[in-house]
Amino acid sequence: MLKSTLVVLGTGLALGSSAVTAAPARFDWLAGHWCGGTEERGLEEVWLPEAGGALLGMSRTLSQGGMASFEYMRLVPAGKAAGLHVQPNGVAPTTFVIADHGENWVVFENPQHDFPNRIEYRRDGAELKASISGPGEDGKILRIPFDYRRCGDQGEVGQGR
Repeated sequence: MLKSTLVVLGTGLALGSSAVTAAPARFDWLAGHWCGGTEERGLEEVWLPEAGGALLGMSRTLSQGGMASFEYMRLVPAGKAAGLHVQPNGVAPTTFVIADHGENWVVFENPQHDFPNRIEYRRDGAELKASISGPGEDGKILRIPFDYRRCGDQGEVGQGR
């Protein structure tokens, strides 16, 4: 009996320690209300902290007093649905896998997607830097950066946008 108890206890400890080292990445650093762009073309992105196994996000681009585009996003850190699921302008979702990540940064990729096939987010204090990239029309890599700050830090989105 003692031998079986030790085997079960040892197995439980081994499983418990591997579960700790295999913990899913945390992306709550992305949470917040982010604004960027210019007076002519305002960008706004909102991310809710992780709950229920996902972070939810949405974005919109404002131009000439109207909404030029919008997007729904779901970031799933682990499991079968892990990755960034994006729906620009309400189309069917496209999934980008978590290719790499570290403290306050993440890279998502989907090599089968036309453009973009790479999405990056990097947090630097009160700034959030994002970019999309992939093959341009000339075959060379095209990278489009997006620089955000907390919305209260630079005026309200929608004023003149």
